[in-house]
Amino acid sequence: MPRKRLPLSPEEQQDLDALLNDLIDTTVLHYGTAPRQAVRYDKREAMYDGSGIVYLLQMFEEGELVNNRIGAYMVLPTAEDSVGFHTHGDRNEQEVYVVMHGEGEYLEKDDADARPRSYPIKKGTISTVRGRAYHAVRNTGAEPLVVFVITTNEPQGAKN
Repeated sequence: MPRKRLPLSPEEQQDLDALLNDLIDTTVLHYGTAPRQAVRYDKREAMYDGSGIVYLLQMFEEGELVNNRIGAYMVLPTAEDSVGFHTHGDRNEQEVYVVMHGEGEYLEKDDADARPRSYPIKKGTISTVRGRAYHAVRNTGAEPLVVFVITTNEPQGAKN
């Protein structure tokens, strides 16, 4: 599975900021630092063999959060955009999605060959996955789907 992150052009970043400005406030109030916005923007094409483009706004520098690898907004601008099935088990992680805006579909399955379960998601929906389980998400609405993603490292010896 390719995991290539592409930089955004200044125009793409400006367009994404304008889009999000009407949907959510991306200000970070991180203890002991001045208020700020994203520290890095990433663009992923066909993320985990999904479709379209997914944008990630990394809200923290590496090591800023205890036990977390990612704290980012994931933006799927159109109903053509999805993140394909993937697992975090090989990295010993747990992931939490909090839907901030839009509507979509959250899919999960126990392993690569299992039949997927599908759930509608909307603003306020929270989902979690850990271990070797697989998950995916796709935008199903007319508005952008914006999800806040928290990826934490599982404690040693945690049961899946």
